Amino acid sequence: MRGVLDRWKAAVDAHEPQRVAACFTEDAIFQGLHPYSVGRQGVADYYDSQPLGMTAEYRILETRRLADDLVLGYLGVDFSFTDRPTLGVRLGVLVRRAAEGGWFIGHYQVSRLDRP
Repeated sequence: MRGVLDRWKAAVDAHEPQRVAACFTEDAIFQGLHPYSVGRQGVADYYDSQPLGMTAEYRILETRRLADDLVLGYLGVDFSFTDRPTLGVRLGVLVRRAAEGGWFIGHYQVSRLDRP
């Protein structure tokens, strides 16, 4: 899980949408804070629309191995910006091992946190 999430974070921090999308499966279901999409192009479009300077810090809160090649993760993520307060969210991911051995995100679901 950490391997693919570290690749995702590095690409988000560098504002490289195509590199972010490469962390996902070809048929990934992606739900950020905007309407959902399916596939890498939707992921790239979403991250391309994010402001320059946005960075992500994640914490793995829970994991469950569902099968040898499938892991469910529940994360806390703080997205920081240069011109507005940090946005804290919860992130559910399903990470799959591909036939060639690498791990990719197959499902990504963000939930916004309400902070007092």
